[in-house]
Amino acid sequence: MAIHNILVVDDSKTELVYLSSILKQHGYAVRTAENGEEAMQRLQEAVPDLILMDVVMPGINGFQLTRAIKHNPDYAKVPVIMCTSKDQPTDRFWGLRQGASDYLTKPVAAEALLAKISALS
Repeated sequence: MAIHNILVVDDSKTELVYLSSILKQHGYAVRTAENGEEAMQRLQEAVPDLILMDVVMPGINGFQLTRAIKHNPDYAKVPVIMCTSKDQPTDRFWGLRQGASDYLTKPVAAEALLAKISALS
């Protein structure tokens, strides 16, 4: 599956700008959402090829949102990479258990992110 369109979900504007700039520099089309509710709206507008998901957000958190996405037949096949400051082994386990394809901890290195995306393509 070729990845072109990426949805970045993070409540930090700094992270949204940082991740978006990396992705855009490498030719990806990027849309952003600052919380789970906004992310669900973006999904209803257009299904992306990949979702980069923070965990700690107001309202629905990234684990809950990933689980909801994976249980929805319209979005279940969209890969999710968790990009979060939660760096304990149990956090990684929990993210993957919710259906995430991969898990990166912040600060996210551009090379690591691009390698993960390439591996999913």
